Amino acid sequence: MTKILSVNAGSSSLKFKLLNMPEEDVIAEGVIERIGAGLDQDDNVTIKLNGEKHKSRQEFDDHEQAINFMLAQFKELGIVKDFNEIKGIGHRVVAGGEWFNKSVLVDDEVLKKVERLAAYAPLHNAANALGIRAFSKIIPEAVEVVVFDTAFHQTMPKENYLYAIPYEYYTKYGVRRYGAHGTSHKYVAEQAAKLLGKPLEDLKLITMHLGAGASITAIKNGKSYDTSMGFSPLAGLMMATRSGDVDYSLMNYVKGKEGLSDQETLDILNHKSGLLGVSTISSDMRDLLDVYDTNDHAKLAVDMFVDRVVDYIGQYYFELQGADALVFTAGIGENSIPVRKMVIDKLAFLGVKLDEEANSKRGSATEITTADSKIKAFMIPTNEELEIARDVQRLMK
Repeated sequence: MTKILSVNAGSSSLKFKLLNMPEEDVIAEGVIERIGAGLDQDDNVTIKLNGEKHKSRQEFDDHEQAINFMLAQFKELGIVKDFNEIKGIGHRVVAGGEWFNKSVLVDDEVLKKVERLAAYAPLHNAANALGIRAFSKIIPEAVEVVVFDTAFHQTMPKENYLYAIPYEYYTKYGVRRYGAHGTSHKYVAEQAAKLLGKPLEDLKLITMHLGAGASITAIKNGKSYDTSMGFSPLAGLMMATRSGDVDYSLMNYVKGKEGLSDQETLDILNHKSGLLGVSTISSDMRDLLDVYDTNDHAKLAVDMFVDRVVDYIGQYYFELQGADALVFTAGIGENSIPVRKMVIDKLAFLGVKLDEEANSKRGSATEITTADSKIKAFMIPTNEELEIARDVQRLMK
C-alpha cells in the first residue's frame, strides 16, 4: 500500500483526501477554510477519520500555515507517524493552457507555467501554486504531480474551442476555450460507462458538473467534444456568484454608467452575479429552493439556472447527434432533487422520463430515469480526489 494525498487549494481554502493506493481506500479527508481571511464564529477546520468529524477553529495567514496545521493533525490523530509515509501528492490545478494535455510531475518549469497561467484562472491557479510550493518545502521527498482541470478538454476540435475573433489573438496569446472541471467530467463519464455496461469509447454522454462552479461537457467516443466554460471558468452556465455567458457590450455599458474599473467589473461578474446577483439573497441553491414558492427573486434565479442547463443540453444533444445518457454530479447535481427534476421535466419532449422514487435518493450512483426513457439519466457522485490519486500512482511508476 502507498499513501497518496490529493490536494485542492482554493484562494482561501484547502481540501484534501489521503488514500491508500492502489486499494483506493480513503484514510482521512477534510477541508480548511478562511485561510488569510480571519475568523468568524464557525469552525473552519474539518478532518473526517473513521466516520468521525474532528472540527476546530484556527486562524491561518497563508496556505503554508494551513498545511503545517493539517499535517500536525495527521500525527495527532494517528493518521501518520511520519510525514514521509506520504509518498505522493497530487495537486488539482485549474488552468493548464495548451501546455498541458495530461497530468505531469512537478518541476521548476512546470510550476512557473502554472503561475504564468494565473490569468486564465485568476481565482484558482495562484492558490494552486501556493499549495504546491508549501508541500514541496514540508515533504520534499514526496513525488508531486499536477492534475489539470483543462487537460481533458484538449481533445475538443478547433471549431469548438476557437472564438470568432481575429485569429492572431489565438496564435499570439492562446486565446481560446479551455473549459474546466475536466477531472470531474472524466471520472463520472467513466462511471456512467460502467453503469451502462458499454465501453466509454462507444458512448455519447452529456455530463453536468453543477455546483458553486458549474459546467457541462459533451463527450464523444470517450473524449471531450465541447464544454460550456470558456477561456476562464467565468463563462458558460450561470453559477453561484459567476454570471456565465454575458454580452460584453452590456458590461461595457454598465461599466461606463457606474464608473467601474476593469477589475471592479470582473469582480462583479465573478463574485456578485449568478444566483446571488439575481436572487439578491443568497448564492446557495438550498437557500433559494427553501423560499422558491414565496420569494420571486429566488424563484427567478432557480428558473434561470435550470433554463441555462437545458439550453446547453439541447446544444450538445444536436452536436453529438443524440445522447446515450445524461449525468448529474457535484454539489447541486448530486444533492438537489428539485433541480434534477426541473431539468429532466423540461426534456420530456425528447422522451426523457424521470423516475421520481430513484430521483429522491442521495448517496451512491443511481439511474434516475424510468426503464422506458429514451435517454438514460444518472446521478453519480464525483470523486476528483480519487482521479488525482490514480494519476499520481501512474506517474510514480
